[in-house]
Amino acid sequence: MKDTPPSAARHPVITLTAVVLASLLLPISLTGASVAMPGVAADFHNGLAAGQWIVNGYDLTFASFMLAAGSFADRFGRRKVFLTGIALFALCSLISALSNGIVLLDIARAIAGVGAAAVLTSGSALLAQVFDGPARAKAFGVFGTAVGIGMAFGPFVAGSLSTNFGWRSVFLVPAIAGAVVVALTVFLPESRDPQATRVDWAGTFTFSGALAALIAALLEGSQLGWASPFNIAAYVVFAVLLVAFVYVERHQERPMFDLKLFSQPQFVSLCVGVVALVFAFTPLLVYLPTYLTAVKDQSTMHAGVDMLMLTVPTIFFPMIAGALLRWIPVRHMVTASVALTAIGAAWLTVLSPDVSNWAALGPFAVIGIGIGVSFGVMDGAAVSSVDAERAGMAAGMFNTMRLAGEAIGIAVAGTLLATFTRQQIGSKLDAYPGPYGHQPGALADALNQGQLSGPTDTVPAASRAAFHQIGADAFTSGLHQLLWILAAFAAAATLLVAVVGAKARAAAAAQAEQTAPDQAEADTNVPVGA
Repeated sequence: MKDTPPSAARHPVITLTAVVLASLLLPISLTGASVAMPGVAADFHNGLAAGQWIVNGYDLTFASFMLAAGSFADRFGRRKVFLTGIALFALCSLISALSNGIVLLDIARAIAGVGAAAVLTSGSALLAQVFDGPARAKAFGVFGTAVGIGMAFGPFVAGSLSTNFGWRSVFLVPAIAGAVVVALTVFLPESRDPQATRVDWAGTFTFSGALAALIAALLEGSQLGWASPFNIAAYVVFAVLLVAFVYVERHQERPMFDLKLFSQPQFVSLCVGVVALVFAFTPLLVYLPTYLTAVKDQSTMHAGVDMLMLTVPTIFFPMIAGALLRWIPVRHMVTASVALTAIGAAWLTVLSPDVSNWAALGPFAVIGIGIGVSFGVMDGAAVSSVDAERAGMAAGMFNTMRLAGEAIGIAVAGTLLATFTRQQIGSKLDAYPGPYGHQPGALADALNQGQLSGPTDTVPAASRAAFHQIGADAFTSGLHQLLWILAAFAAAATLLVAVVGAKARAAAAAQAEQTAPDQAEADTNVPVGA
């Protein structure tokens, strides 16, 4: 239902520009924050967990408020929610750039994630409102390409900004671009769903709280201890809120998260597949730049250039995958995308301090192709796996699973990487003076924030090479262990998606065979002239 007169919708180009520019900023803000982590740690001297919240706080609230933001847009107006979201995102980005401590920065990043959720959900609704027919398909094609470009070039853009202007510019530039989008919203039309009379506040708070408690436990566990009172309390809160969320959604008249969709095996397998994909891919966007700056002693800009080998395929392969669907069934494309990601993650263990980054071009490309293929087919497959009247709900749930998988994946990968690095360092520092002597945890935390060159200044010159080698070898070994885990998870998901896809196809074929005779019999019983 449109609330504005037809004249208000005469700016399709401006609407597309505003939505695309806003959507371009969202993935850049995620990957850019990871590139800024070494500079932030150098200025604020924060611990690893506090530094990881720069990324995880944003991704956590982004995932948690996706479904709620869609409800807000339907209830209060898509343009209004879009304006609120981009204004909140721009303001929090500005606060991030001007922050004087890690606590303020973490809080600003978490609130920016709420704005990002509002922008993404209401922005896509605005495009659906303004464009019709073939124009709508083209508009969403541009929209999807913009998100892919933001993800692909995010590390490079952020690295260039950080190297040339400092880490604060990584947040300042999105703030300026967001302000431009705010100015463009005056030309956007307004609409809302007249049947959306209430917001699922109970579902919003229980889901967001459960996800926040889980990620807090994962991030702080390696620092405080997995059996610490904080961690035990966090897991209890997670379990209680998750049970409450299931109860709330099962008793809602119009639930924002229809749990009945999980009775569809094909939908469940696709959710597992997309979680495996983002679980294997997104942590690489966050932690590979850290590895390149810490171990290979690259500038953030150089690391961003190297990351293009991983991310550029995600721009082109969604279109290629879409074209290949004319000959290759979607279930095979989905299986191939997860399998390629598993193979690439295992292959990426060739990465080491002594190996040229060009040696990693093969695994980078394989992972990028796998992710790119998934962008082209998985959303459509998820929506098509359920009844048509539940397509909107399926799309929202699928994207929520994807973003929740990203948030959990980044937290799990960061914790595992820090733990593995600390184990590899062990007691090897005992012979060296300075702030990290006898402190494997401190060096592991510094490595995982992209810092290694600084501590060597406190070590005698004759020992610096050995000290550096200890850190580089430990971080590399930890990264390899993490990659094997990511590859194993993606391989298991590949098997599940393939098996369930084959069974679903067999069931559909059997149903079609059973329906055909019944329909033929019904046709023969139709009276003449009816």
